[in-house]
Amino acid sequence: MKTFPTDHIRNVVLVGHGGTGKTSLTEALLLAAGAINRAGRVEEGNTVSDFDPDEIAKQISVSLALAPFEWKDHKINVIDAPGYADFFGDVEAAMRAVDAAIIVVSAVDGVEVQARVAWDVAEHLSLPRAIFINKLDRERADFQGALDQLIDLFGAKIAPIHLPVGQEHDFKGVVDLLNEREITYAGQRTEAPLAEGHAAEIDKLHERLVDSVVEADDALMERYLEGATIDPKEITAGLHKSIAAGTTVPVLCGAATAGIGVDLLADFIAEEMPSPEDRPPLTASKGGADVELKADPAGPLVAQVFKTVSDPYVGRLTYFRVFSGTLRPDTPVFNVTKSAEERVGNVFVMRGKTQENVSEVVAGDIGAVAKLAETVTGDTLGSKASPIALPPLEFPAPVYSLAIAPKSKGDEDKLSTALHKIEAEDPSFHWLRNPDTHQTVISGMGETHLEVIVQRLHRHHVEVETFTPKVAYRETIRSTAKADGQLKKQTGGRGQFARCSVELSPRKRGEGYEYEDAIVGGAIPNNFIPSVDKGIRKAMEAGPLAGYPFVDFKAKLYDGKYHTVDSSDIAFQLAGAQAFKDAAAAAGLVLLEPVMNLTVLIPDESVGDVMGDLSSRRARIEGTEGFGKGWTQLKAKVPQGEVMRYAIDLRSKTGGRGTFSLEFSHYEEAPSHVQEKVVAEAAKEKAEAEKK
Repeated sequence: MKTFPTDHIRNVVLVGHGGTGKTSLTEALLLAAGAINRAGRVEEGNTVSDFDPDEIAKQISVSLALAPFEWKDHKINVIDAPGYADFFGDVEAAMRAVDAAIIVVSAVDGVEVQARVAWDVAEHLSLPRAIFINKLDRERADFQGALDQLIDLFGAKIAPIHLPVGQEHDFKGVVDLLNEREITYAGQRTEAPLAEGHAAEIDKLHERLVDSVVEADDALMERYLEGATIDPKEITAGLHKSIAAGTTVPVLCGAATAGIGVDLLADFIAEEMPSPEDRPPLTASKGGADVELKADPAGPLVAQVFKTVSDPYVGRLTYFRVFSGTLRPDTPVFNVTKSAEERVGNVFVMRGKTQENVSEVVAGDIGAVAKLAETVTGDTLGSKASPIALPPLEFPAPVYSLAIAPKSKGDEDKLSTALHKIEAEDPSFHWLRNPDTHQTVISGMGETHLEVIVQRLHRHHVEVETFTPKVAYRETIRSTAKADGQLKKQTGGRGQFARCSVELSPRKRGEGYEYEDAIVGGAIPNNFIPSVDKGIRKAMEAGPLAGYPFVDFKAKLYDGKYHTVDSSDIAFQLAGAQAFKDAAAAAGLVLLEPVMNLTVLIPDESVGDVMGDLSSRRARIEGTEGFGKGWTQLKAKVPQGEVMRYAIDLRSKTGGRGTFSLEFSHYEEAPSHVQEKVVAEAAKEKAEAEKK
C-alpha cells in the first residue's frame, strides 16, 4: 500500500452493540473498495477482521482489527471494534487511535446498550462521530423508530442525511439529502435526482442541520441569529467543520450484507470526516513540561501503541498510531514510557491478519511492527534525543474473577509464562497468585472474557480447571483465654520436651499480632522464648476455625517448663502452636469477612432495582448523588463474598449499562450463618483432601 499524505488519511472506528453488523460492514467496505474480491460472512468464519479462533468459534468480535483500504485518493483506516461489554477495553484503545467514530445501530433492534456506552466514551474524548443505521433489509427493520430513539437519547446533534428507499425486504436504496439524489441498488447501482416528493424531507433536514451546523461557523451563526435563511447548500459546505467540532452527528443508513449505502458511507468518511490535520493538537509531556503535538510528518517522532497481539508465525505484533513525525523500517526507536531502546525491523500495515510491508508510516497513519522486546500496549515510541510522552491509555478495571489450576501437575511454570504473555496483550486482563487463599486468580471484564482467556491458555498448551475464587476470610477471637501446650516424647535416647503457658487476648480490628514475653525466674530459657513465638506464627497461617489466617490478637507467654537435655527449638515451636490452638478455641473463635467499598454508576431508572439488590447482599448504602444527566452514582459497603458475581448481576439489573468499582475497606465479624457455612465447606474440603 502506498503512502498517503496526512490530509488524505482518515482513521475511523466502527463501534456499537454486538450483532449490529460492524464486521459485515467492514467486509462490505473492503469489497466496495476492491481490497477483497469476495465478502466473507461471520457465520462462515471467513471475514477479514474476525480471524481469531475465538471469534470464529463464538461468531463475535473479541478484539479490535484493522482494515485499511484506498478510496478516491484517500486512505481509510477502519478499526472494527468488539461490541460486547466483556471486550470494551479494545473499544477504548481504538478510540484513542482514531479521529472519528462510526456508531453502528441495528434498524431491527434500535439503540442498544453498547452504542450508548460508546457514545459516552466518544463524548468524553471529544471524538467526532456519525451513526450508520444498518440492517434495513431485515424483517421488522424500522428506520424512523431507530432515528427517534437517537434523537431522544442524544438530542439536537443528531441530523439525518440519508433516508431509506423502501423497507424490510423491499429496501433497495438511499435518499442522499445532502446531494439531493436517490441511489438504488436493484441489480446495479443507479443514481437519479430527487423527485419532487422529497421536498418535505429536504425541509426536515434543513431544520435539524441548521442549529447544529451554525454552531461551528461564526459567520453562519451571525446570519442565522439575524433571521437570514440558510441555504441547504451552505449547510452542506459547513458540515465538515461542524462534524469536526462535534456539534453535528450525521445519520446515514444502509444494509451491509446487501451492499446498499456502503459506497455512500465510504464517500462520507473521505469527504466529511476529519483528517488527522483537522483534529486539535494533542497535549504531550516533554521533560515534565506540556507540549502540543500536531500531525506533522516532519515533526519529532511520537507514536503510541494501542494493541499488542501474538502472531503464531512472527511472534508479538505491535499496532501503533503515529501522532507526529514519520516511522521508517530498520531504524532505532526509543520507548519513552520504559526508557528503553528498541530496534524496528520491517514496518507494515495490517488488514485483518494479513501484513503488507510499507516504506514508512507518516503522522496520522496507523502501522505495525514485530518483535519489540520491551514495548506493550499504551507505551509511547519516539526519539531518545527528544523524548515526548503521550498520556497512557486508560482501560477499565477488571470486574469478574475466576480461580484456575492446571489440570496437569507440574504445569505451574508453564501456566505462569502463558498468563504473562496474555496479560501483555490484553491490559483489561489481570492475574495474581493470592497468598491468602493460595489460588491463582484471573480477572477480566466478564464471563465471556475469561472464557476466551481460558481458550488462549489452551492454545499455549496449558489446560486449566476453573473455580469460584475463595474469599480471603480471617479468623480471630472474642475474649481472653489461657492454655498450656506441651510436647513430651521419649523413644530411647534423647527425647523431646517443652511446655509453655500462653494467654490470648483480642486486639482492635486491624492491629494485627503482638507477642509478649512475660516469663520470670527462668521458667523457659531465653533462647527458647522466640521458639514459642515462631510456633504461634506458623499456626496463625491456617487458623483452627476454617484454616484462614489468624489476626488481631495478643499472645502472652507467662510460664513454662523445660528439660536441660530434651528441650529444643522445634519442641517449643510445637508446644507454642498447641497452646495457641487450645487457647483460641477457649477464647471464642470468630470468622472475619472482608468488606469492600463499592461505587456503582447506574442509569436513574435502575436505582430502585440496584438498591434493593444491594440490600439483599447485606450492603450498607452510604449515599447517592447525580452523576451527569440521567445517571446516579451510588456508594456502599458490602461483604466481598456477596459480590463475587456482581458484574453479571449488575448488567442484568441495568440492561448492561451499569458499571462499578470495588476496593478493600476493612474486615468485620461475619454473621453466624456465614460462619457456619464457611466452616462446613472447609471441613468438607479437608475431608476430601485426606481421601486423596
